[in-house]
Amino acid sequence: MDSKQALIELGVDPTLDDDLREQLDTNGFFIVANALTPQQCAAMREEFDRITEQEAGSGLVMDPEPGATRLSNIFNKSEVFDPSLVLQPVLAAALYLFDDFKLHGANIRDPHSGGGNQPLHSDVPKAHEEDWRLVNALICLDELRLDNGPTRIVPGSHKWPHNNTPKLNLDVAAGEQQRGEYGDQTKFPEDPLAPYPGEIHLTCPAGGMAVTNASLWHGGTDNISGDRRRMLHLTYTRRDLIQQFVQQDYLTPGLYERLSPAQRYLFDVHA
Repeated sequence: MDSKQALIELGVDPTLDDDLREQLDTNGFFIVANALTPQQCAAMREEFDRITEQEAGSGLVMDPEPGATRLSNIFNKSEVFDPSLVLQPVLAAALYLFDDFKLHGANIRDPHSGGGNQPLHSDVPKAHEEDWRLVNALICLDELRLDNGPTRIVPGSHKWPHNNTPKLNLDVAAGEQQRGEYGDQTKFPEDPLAPYPGEIHLTCPAGGMAVTNASLWHGGTDNISGDRRRMLHLTYTRRDLIQQFVQQDYLTPGLYERLSPAQRYLFDVHA
């Protein structure tokens, strides 16, 4: 099996729409308004709140941060989040960029009132300008507004050197650095927390999602209003690269049994 065959077996069209492909190539992202139904969003919000209250901060988090609640390992913890696994635009985008790919990670992030600001960063390093490694779907479980911590992005920056990449996504032994040493070095900001020329703040209805080439420079912003802003981050990586969250290491019998053979391939898990 390969990724294209897996998508076909899942009933997912493997072809990315021409307009979305052009936006991904040029800007590094595109937005889809109705990826999830209102009912699916409501169920996922409720399940996120239930699990985080139950775990009281003890859940496995790959990248904890002050000012926000994160929940990782979501598919082992509940089947309620499973509809996010068959979203055609993100799967087709991963197939377009990588040919063969697998799940990289998944978590839900909820910035607290007055919190959520992040430095401008790329999620992964690159060896050169077009060394694509990761697709990230930012799936809005609540409406994403200008006052509740919208994601800021710099359109076109996926073609620039990678910037301020989180250390957990670097292969330090291979010499990977947080900043790329190729391309236009004048692009790097003096202050990664400050507004950047040309950045935009994403807004999106609940159920919508932004699909990004994760080399795009982006970051969270402060939740000024204090209104809930739960977002599911779903990432896919090239098949030859390591997962951020190694699914096989945490696989539960319940998750394995409910995954189809095609989904097991995309999760990169086995019995």
